[in-house]
Amino acid sequence: MQLAYLGIVFLIIILLLAKRRPLYQAIFGGLVATVLLFRIPPMEIVNNIVKVFTSWSSMSVLVSLYLIALLQRMLGARDQIKLAQKDLNGLFHNRRINAAVAPVFIGLVPSAAAMILCGDIVKEASDGYLDKKEQAFVTSWFRHLPESILPTYSGVILMTTLSGVPVSEFIIGMIIPGLVLAAIGYLPYLRRLPIDPGTPKSENRLKDAMNLVVHLWTIILILILILGFGIQVVPAVLITIVLAIVVYRFKISELTEAVTTALEVKLLMNSFLVLVLKEFVAYTGILGELPDMLSVLPIPAFMVFALLFFAGTMVSGSSGIIALGTPLAFAALDGGMPLMVLLMCMVHAASQISPIHVCLTIASEYYGISLGELIKKTIPAALLFAVLMIGYYLVLSAVI
Repeated sequence: MQLAYLGIVFLIIILLLAKRRPLYQAIFGGLVATVLLFRIPPMEIVNNIVKVFTSWSSMSVLVSLYLIALLQRMLGARDQIKLAQKDLNGLFHNRRINAAVAPVFIGLVPSAAAMILCGDIVKEASDGYLDKKEQAFVTSWFRHLPESILPTYSGVILMTTLSGVPVSEFIIGMIIPGLVLAAIGYLPYLRRLPIDPGTPKSENRLKDAMNLVVHLWTIILILILILGFGIQVVPAVLITIVLAIVVYRFKISELTEAVTTALEVKLLMNSFLVLVLKEFVAYTGILGELPDMLSVLPIPAFMVFALLFFAGTMVSGSSGIIALGTPLAFAALDGGMPLMVLLMCMVHAASQISPIHVCLTIASEYYGISLGELIKKTIPAALLFAVLMIGYYLVLSAVI
């Protein structure tokens, strides 16, 4: 019955989005349905809302979202993104590479707000060739490509710790899935872009490469601070903003305008409601009941866990299901690296179509489309990836 209730909650959100209601109305409808169906007491409603503000893992999403938006305004005021696009055109002279590589590179920043910077470059590279829904898909799909592979993301760190699979083995096993993800995004969309960006070919690629570093030094610095020094996203972006103010010699009036315009209330409110919904779903305890619900299915054990990780990510995000399911999976199956690769691929596929994935909210808002339109565009790609990865698991298990 609990699972049926959760299905009703998600159905209400989907129906409201299908009726082209604003995202905040759809999520609010889901919140009301969750409260009524799961009979959440008033005090617990307040506690879970307050938890978004008191839990740094949630609050940091909203803070980093604002700070990245502020950095974007500052870079835009100095035309740094446009100049970086020009450098990419000279360096690769390939519009398709620009649209794919830039989101992957910026995706190394473990922050949902990085989606904004990805959107700037993808939009520049694909305007006139892809519609808004296709642009949103490309931005989201390629921005998340590093997320399931690199140990800079909490999901990979947590699963490698709980499973005992060495990070080096896991990364090797994820080479093929990474290539498959790139192909799934490239073939239907990026292949339609003309290769020639319509600009002169580079006369000095080394100079273009150096200029690219100059124009994207802020992003590179954030990556160095996070990956090289272990600094969290919010302080890393703050340090970068302070340095950018000095380097670009921002006047008080310019900085005031950037600070003001970066405060996108609608985007922050939508993201906040998604985080509240995530807390409400976690409170229901439905995640803990999923293993028992799926164990009765007449399918192989590895498929049970694949479905568990897919469904768990859909309803509560990746961290919860990884923490709950990884010990169960590796106690039940002697899967090693192939099993971890399968489970992480299921997590990745599900996260691309989960209504509680904040990045999807940001992408849909950036391109002015509904969350439902983005999810609808992504479902075939996510399901195809999941099916292919089940086959990949069978091959890996037979070989290793």
